[in-house]
Amino acid sequence: MPVNGIELLTVMKNILVLVFVVLCVFKSSAQQYVLSGQITGNGNLPISFASVYIKNSTYGTTANENGDYIFKLKPGTYDIVYRVVGYKEIIDKISITSQNEEHNVQLAPEPFQLKVEKSNGNNKNDPAYDIMRQVLNKREFYLNEVNSFSCAIYIKGVKKIISVPKTLLDKGIAKLLGLDTSGKGISYQSESLSSYSFKRPDEVKEVFAASKVSGTNPPFGYNKASDLQVNFYKNLFFVDGLSSHSFVSPASAYAFKYYKFKLLGTITEDGKQIDKIQVQTRIGKALSFTGSIYIIEGDWRIYAVDLYLTKMLNNLNYVDTLRVTQQYIPVGNTWEPLSFQYSYSGNVNGLKFSGYYLGINNSYKIDPAFKPGYFTGEILHVDTEANKRSPSFWADVRPVPLTAPEIKNYKTKDSLEVLQESKTYLDSVQHNENTFGLFSYVIDGYLATYKNRRDSLYLYPLAQTIYYNTVEGWGVYLKGSYTKTYDDNRSFSISPMLRYGTSDKLFSANMHLVYMNDPDNAGKLFLAFGSDVLDLNTLGTRSLYFNTLSTLLSEQNFVKYYRSVFGSFGYQRELVNGILWTANVSYADRTQLYNTSFDHIFTHPHLFYTSNNPFATNTSENDQSALFPENQALIFNTSLRFTFDQQYITRPTGKTYLPSDYPVITVNYRKGINNVLSSDVNYDFLSLEVNQDRIPMGLFGHSAFLIKAGAFLNRQTVYFMDYNHFIGNQGTSSDPTYVGSFHFLPFYTFSTQDPFLEVHFQHNFAGAIFDNIPYLRRLKLEEIVGANYLTEKNNPYYSEFYFGIKRLQFGADYGVAYQGNKKYLQGFRIFYGLK
Repeated sequence: MPVNGIELLTVMKNILVLVFVVLCVFKSSAQQYVLSGQITGNGNLPISFASVYIKNSTYGTTANENGDYIFKLKPGTYDIVYRVVGYKEIIDKISITSQNEEHNVQLAPEPFQLKVEKSNGNNKNDPAYDIMRQVLNKREFYLNEVNSFSCAIYIKGVKKIISVPKTLLDKGIAKLLGLDTSGKGISYQSESLSSYSFKRPDEVKEVFAASKVSGTNPPFGYNKASDLQVNFYKNLFFVDGLSSHSFVSPASAYAFKYYKFKLLGTITEDGKQIDKIQVQTRIGKALSFTGSIYIIEGDWRIYAVDLYLTKMLNNLNYVDTLRVTQQYIPVGNTWEPLSFQYSYSGNVNGLKFSGYYLGINNSYKIDPAFKPGYFTGEILHVDTEANKRSPSFWADVRPVPLTAPEIKNYKTKDSLEVLQESKTYLDSVQHNENTFGLFSYVIDGYLATYKNRRDSLYLYPLAQTIYYNTVEGWGVYLKGSYTKTYDDNRSFSISPMLRYGTSDKLFSANMHLVYMNDPDNAGKLFLAFGSDVLDLNTLGTRSLYFNTLSTLLSEQNFVKYYRSVFGSFGYQRELVNGILWTANVSYADRTQLYNTSFDHIFTHPHLFYTSNNPFATNTSENDQSALFPENQALIFNTSLRFTFDQQYITRPTGKTYLPSDYPVITVNYRKGINNVLSSDVNYDFLSLEVNQDRIPMGLFGHSAFLIKAGAFLNRQTVYFMDYNHFIGNQGTSSDPTYVGSFHFLPFYTFSTQDPFLEVHFQHNFAGAIFDNIPYLRRLKLEEIVGANYLTEKNNPYYSEFYFGIKRLQFGADYGVAYQGNKKYLQGFRIFYGLK
């Protein structure tokens, strides 16, 4: 088969990446020999994860859990440094000739001595405070010392199950996690090789050349090198998922506010005096580390860190303890991390586990000359062959030797993977996974997959299938979707829908089709046609499920409907990174509907159903007043969304966009086209929206905001469903997960064809308040405050203020709404994960 120029360039690029990682990172060549051995301490007990590197170089490795290490070196004489937190560094001169060498090392505990006795760390006369003042004086300089660098990185992750309760063993948890019959073993194991580049202030690019994963992913993890590039000169340390808030670095600008320091002693390493300083919490225990930080006297640089977070003090999720260690080495005129490790342990309902992520940085280049356009927003590129490297490849380039259990785990899982890739096994698994379960279908729907999960069929839950409203009466809503994914990640989906109301006797059927023709640029075509009963508020109000409950249980028929027979066609594509263009044309015949059913479960003497016309408030439930005449509407809509500094990850399975650190701007234009295909509408609408979902506020959580303004430039013929609508709320439940929603605003009353401005702000303190209250801390509650504002002709200066708490997908808040300076409404709102 002929190969075109683009394919050839791609192949060459992959080869160059592999050559860079294999040759530059691990120096493998036919002329190299292996230096190996074991690192032990007192009693010849192995020392885990000690750093081993060549002095005055950036080439190194790390021992495994058993203290075993391997080092590939060319013939020559080397000063090899053996170093780990808690032990005295050793430098041995080792000659490599024409054979492999074994060199075992025994390290002695740190002989730190406190020459001058001072009072304990509660007294600020302790010398540690003078040392840390010097560190903080140099903090900004070291933080910004390096403008850019590149290196090669090896990352290894392991999670072990220590014990499993018998009740879980009986339920097959051991088989699910790949454990032995006693419930012990390695449930997760991963390795990766990549090149990593950084340029201030925040440009990042990483290229995966090899990746190997075995087992079930841990509840939190590090999938790329940038997750492990922790700089303790920065003020805050954050691990996504581990906690809703950040933690204060002991070398931060406000370290003295959060920490007590105590000098434990000094030691001389390679001619440098190293100070070991104990760090303890002063205030805000949930925000502080405990442990030790090592400082180079005179330079006032960080030499190493050994810090802890615990569930008891720091309110962690998923784990009970997290230990963070780093070893720094000189790189030119600066110091950079050679190795870093996150070790964790935990106990979830009797299932005990432990694990770690280990990283090794090699072949540093400080201030390399990156070509213009090298940093494009793609922060991670995973090579198409990255997860297909052979066991012999890994045996040749792996810098950290596997332990016996790790070797066995890989062999077992690799053999199992071969079996699982067989057609017989896949057919069997697919058959079991596709078994229909009535209970799961009622709640979650039914999902079946085919062709190695690249094709899927989904039926919406039964709970969303049977509904009731005053317009249609009892109804049936059948909806499903079928998606086919091709080898190049293009996909096609079709979603048919059938709907029938027993009272109004209306039968609706429609179909939505989406063809993702250009997944690398979010390019897709979409087509829809048919008929449906739609919400008059085009932004949506209540789901069929919740409107059914509120209607039957409390006679609150909130949602107002109309009939539409429609067809639409559209296209979406990213023009350049960060600019997404969407356009579509639709045509619809739209008809007003009226209440036809008035069933009750409970009869409330002071409540009654309201008209399906949202403005006929004082009429009977069978009101027939006109809201709009039957009309035809040909509408063109287009929008541009600008995401500044948009970052993304490219994997063989497709492109993943990451949240931006900057506000997203969306410009939307909608045109009602008159006298074409008998279209009655005639208007031009323009809006501008600026929003940001997560603005980090340091130790005080994160904020979100949305500002939207718009106006009809021409409104000669505009019907109610064409108005600009708002995401309101009626009833006691709410959906605070979207910052652009109101808590008390009626669904339809203030929909407008006049100019408007809406502003929304919400702040999540992420436990910053409750974490300081012992008993409340255990609940892991997050404190929420917010405000919403709207002004338009019929509702000038409307505002809402609320405060509350949330935990995962559940929450409650109390708020007050004002129209101008008059109180409009107040009360509690609850949220329980569904709308």
